Amino acid sequence: MLPFQLGLIDGPVHLVALGAHPDDIEIGCGGTLLKLAESVPELTAEFVIATGTPLRLEEARRAAELFLPECEVTVTSAELPDGRLPAYWNETKELLEATARGGAAPAGRRPDVVLAPSRNDAHQDHRLIAELSPTVWRDHLVLHYEIPKWDGDLGRPWLYVELTEEQLREKVALLHKAYPSQVPHDWFDEEVFAGLARMRGMECRAKYAEAFTTGKATLTW
Repeated sequence: MLPFQLGLIDGPVHLVALGAHPDDIEIGCGGTLLKLAESVPELTAEFVIATGTPLRLEEARRAAELFLPECEVTVTSAELPDGRLPAYWNETKELLEATARGGAAPAGRRPDVVLAPSRNDAHQDHRLIAELSPTVWRDHLVLHYEIPKWDGDLGRPWLYVELTEEQLREKVALLHKAYPSQVPHDWFDEEVFAGLARMRGMECRAKYAEAFTTGKATLTW
């Protein structure tokens, strides 16, 4: 089953979303989260965030509620040092493995999809989460999202989730609502988020889209 063929889903869906920092998940795939919340009647989710101050993690918990309204969502964090994750390899791996063991998942649920940063991301924290995720979830669909930033590391994705203009605008509005600490940054604005979504939409003949890569997937029908 491909979880993003939303019209074909029959039954509950469990999602695991991984971020190195608060706001990574929502910037990378917030529109996809909104689309899932709208389209999947029985959606549960775990957000796992490796770093963050108490203020930023409170923003992340608020974001999870906003992007997946009326869904059962848990948010877990190890509060590891921002910008230093490679030096905390063991702790990061254990955070992901604890999630895979099902500590916060609904009873007996395996994730139908895992969302993680891009494996080509230039930020060392993002990249470590990306590299570890397929080694922890070896027989799951792991989709790698992209995060725009000054490094200029955007790649050539090959999997797209189409967004309506309403979904894109809601994503941008909720990012600003959930993460007021980030609003002063020059990159945290509607033009950046909408510009990337418009470009990815053009690539898949849609108005807007979010794009992903995956190292391995199995098609069944």
